[in-house]
Amino acid sequence: MDQICIKRLEVFAKHGVLPEENALGQKFLISVTMYCDTKKAGTSDAIADSVNYAEVSALLERETQTNVFHLLEKLAWHLARKILLTYPQIKKVDLEIEKPWAPVLLPMETVSVKISRFWNTAYLSIGSNMGDKKENLIQAIRLLEADEETTVIRQSAFIQTEPYGYTDQDEFLNGALELQTLRSPEELLELIGQIEQKLKRERVIHWGPRTIDLDIILFNDEVIQTEKLTIPHVEMAKRMFVLEPLCEIAPYAVHPVYHKTVTELKEQLERGVLV
Repeated sequence: MDQICIKRLEVFAKHGVLPEENALGQKFLISVTMYCDTKKAGTSDAIADSVNYAEVSALLERETQTNVFHLLEKLAWHLARKILLTYPQIKKVDLEIEKPWAPVLLPMETVSVKISRFWNTAYLSIGSNMGDKKENLIQAIRLLEADEETTVIRQSAFIQTEPYGYTDQDEFLNGALELQTLRSPEELLELIGQIEQKLKRERVIHWGPRTIDLDIILFNDEVIQTEKLTIPHVEMAKRMFVLEPLCEIAPYAVHPVYHKTVTELKEQLERGVLV
């Protein structure tokens, strides 16, 4: 991907653990590499089709001077997040903040913090089999969209499916979503939990009736297994109600463990072949 760079922008601001750093201020040097597609700007020669580095420089100066943080780590994430939210054409940011006047009482040139932040791609399975099922799904999507760090990029059609596991319950309405998010997998799981609480999800019976069910199916190409979170979703290859709507919006998304596309997993399941 193409890069637009700002190197060692000098800003005088007030960040640091020591009280005098917050009161007196000091010099910071900020470098940013922004990853985006510059082909349109290269053809049109119009600044409107690119990222205006003068605007970004002004944003960096303003945000660095109007906020006071103890840690460079906090400032770095604040600036990277601000750039990504302000300029949707930027997909990734590498950012370094240097602090040449750091009070370490030893000879040195500078200290710095470097971070990389980018938009993650996540796929969710969404379902409901209580109350107004369609409205439950729509409300869940609206709540996802209300999160500043999350955008719904694609949405499948809703399909009616038979219950899975515990069968003595009403049919489900299921779908799939593609998200763009700045949240980590754990932060996205937390957001999903908050949405399920708002829509009065109750976990009484395993695989039982629920007003809303949101599951992270894939997150970039990551493989995660913790006490609270497993990605890819451990049951996705066995669930047609997951694969069918997911195939509609992301047929070529690849399972990072099985190394098969969603389409291939769906075709296998249709033939009764389990991976």
